[in-house]
Amino acid sequence: MLSAPIKLSSPATHEFWEIPVLFEDEHLLALAKPWGLPTTADPHDPDRPNLMALLHAGIAAGKPWAVQRQLAYVRNAHRLDAETSGVLLLARSKPVLTALANRFNTETPNETCLVVAQGTPAQARFEVSAPIGAHPARPGAMRVSRGQGKKARTLFEVAEWFRGCALLRCQPLTQRPHQVRVHLQWARLPVAGDTLYGGRALLLSRLKPHYRLKGDREERPLLGEARVHVERIELPHPVTGQPLVIACPWPRELMVALKYLRRYAAAEPPRPEEPPPDPPADLDDPDAPDRHEPPR
Repeated sequence: MLSAPIKLSSPATHEFWEIPVLFEDEHLLALAKPWGLPTTADPHDPDRPNLMALLHAGIAAGKPWAVQRQLAYVRNAHRLDAETSGVLLLARSKPVLTALANRFNTETPNETCLVVAQGTPAQARFEVSAPIGAHPARPGAMRVSRGQGKKARTLFEVAEWFRGCALLRCQPLTQRPHQVRVHLQWARLPVAGDTLYGGRALLLSRLKPHYRLKGDREERPLLGEARVHVERIELPHPVTGQPLVIACPWPRELMVALKYLRRYAAAEPPRPEEPPPDPPADLDDPDAPDRHEPPR
């Protein structure tokens, strides 16, 4: 049975969040982070509310959810981007935070994420190992960069095949901003709706035969923005050493999109083909075309 949710609000923006608690004990707190809420402060938008600041403000104000849990210390052991929802693991003491941070820095598959990627993967399982750094001309964006990027690895597995797209399970082995999205763009499989990294909106009109929109309404995309969901975290408990598995239900938007994909775009795995050509070696050549720019 799950604990009572944590209720947070931002007086500055008049936003409200009711955040489910997925797991808790005297050492850990695991929350179902909502999509659109950054984990920590966004350096490019410092006035935007973030989860950790809201939690710390609630603890300082003695909110009932903090008093009932006797919360005095809470820190995120890893970071989820604003466009990522799902399991967020928090430490309730500095020693536990250190143990978790060491675990997340070992290139071990602790997180499993879900995305709908556009394009057809050449293989059911594949890996992208490509360094990631800040984009020099687009604040807040990242890119693959051999010269200035930090090491990044992600494992991918196709969970379901569709015509023109696939549901992927992704395991980031490193913790870089936008890692899953950047690596999928690099693999020419951008996340559906992720216009920052070359994705297009997923529209029902492109799936359903004889689709008609009533009246003068404008079609609302099934997936119109980047959405990554951490469905599962699996690792040894940092204190007891016992296996710990924390799962988070799929968000409604993803479930609705998959319902229509299964109904109108189900497909069999493709036959094996020749592997795609290797990426160009001159990634940081300023005179080379920027294949990381979204399509115009």
